[in-house]
Amino acid sequence: MSSTIRFPRPLRPGDRIGVTCPSAGVAGAASRRIDYCVDWLRQRGYDVEVGECMDGTGLISAPAEQRAAELTRMLADPAIHCVVPPWGGETAIDLVDLLDYEALTDADPTWLVGFSDMSTVLLPITTRLGWATLHGDNLADTPYVVPDGLLHWLDLTSGTGPFVQRDSGLVTDWVRFEDDPHSTQWTHVGTSRWDVEGGAGLDVSGRLIGGCTETIAHLAGTPYGDVRAWADALDGPTIVYVESCEEDAVNTCRYLHAMRLAGWFDRAAALLVGSTRAPDHPDLTQRGAVLDAVGRLDLPIVWDLEIGHVPPHLPLVNGALARVVVDGDIREITQTLA
Repeated sequence: MSSTIRFPRPLRPGDRIGVTCPSAGVAGAASRRIDYCVDWLRQRGYDVEVGECMDGTGLISAPAEQRAAELTRMLADPAIHCVVPPWGGETAIDLVDLLDYEALTDADPTWLVGFSDMSTVLLPITTRLGWATLHGDNLADTPYVVPDGLLHWLDLTSGTGPFVQRDSGLVTDWVRFEDDPHSTQWTHVGTSRWDVEGGAGLDVSGRLIGGCTETIAHLAGTPYGDVRAWADALDGPTIVYVESCEEDAVNTCRYLHAMRLAGWFDRAAALLVGSTRAPDHPDLTQRGAVLDAVGRLDLPIVWDLEIGHVPPHLPLVNGALARVVVDGDIREITQTLA
């Protein structure tokens, strides 16, 4: 367990970005979207290397050993400064114990970007290696124009900060690849607003850690998701963030209880909860699930941030020192890469 956070150097024009699928691969109309996104990066001056683990004809892009080897190679290669998957998937948990952590310990840190099932990989890279990782867009989302208040993941990986983002007030959706593989504008759905449970204000700081509840909860209590030990090693407060993709409220409740029992919230200064379209249960809402699991902890909760499966996306750097302020008309998060 690392007692320090190592931040990859900022991306520069001409740097190489690796594309690989640690989980699901690419096929059909999705291939046209990913080709467009690769070209989009190249047009902005980046050298893009597309890996071998890209097959989208099944649940996963390649056997776990092959996916782990390719991801390890890209992260350890000094010529590659960022790795981003096309999207998440279902079972990236099968490779977390196959990554070569010893080889990566000896390497300079590389930006690893993504969300959804990629949370399963981002988490141990941060907690075990001490590398900062970025929970934000996947490659398929990268060309979308960022709304006012938010930053693009390339802004965070290319800059030095501090990075200030504010509540966008928006709820959006993706454009179907079949309808337009070249889309750059989110579909407007409605409005939203960050708010604190109980209606009070909030001003807290801590190291960010979190991801997609359905995937990271299965790492709780294992050497690959020991957030309590990571926080103890850093000897400071954390800010935990979670978001739910599609599981109903009962499963969300179970996952968060498992995380609580594993000590995930023991050193947390706040819990940030992303907007969700995941279904309620007839007797339990998604908010009720969160409150059932962590309400007993007297932990401040901020609702409806732009994290995860309800775009647009608020990129968060695991390991960054963050300050979250919700007070009157101020709704902002500031991340410092130090």
